[in-house]
Amino acid sequence: MKTLREVPVGGTCRVVKLHGEGAVKRRIMDMGLTKGVEVHVRKVAPLGDPMELTVRGYELSIRKGDAETVEVE
Repeated sequence: MKTLREVPVGGTCRVVKLHGEGAVKRRIMDMGLTKGVEVHVRKVAPLGDPMELTVRGYELSIRKGDAETVEVE
């Protein structure tokens, strides 16, 4: 299983599955990270947290812990 956290800067991937439960999963889905969506990793902060992504044509910053709950291919 490869997670969003493991995608290198400049890489593009597609969301396969969201792990996590309840409010955490709902918040990630509300940000636009849903099954089948394409995600481009633009930047990662020096200490690895947060990550800046391009999702559905807009910029999104996501925490490292949340990125680990998103399975990608």
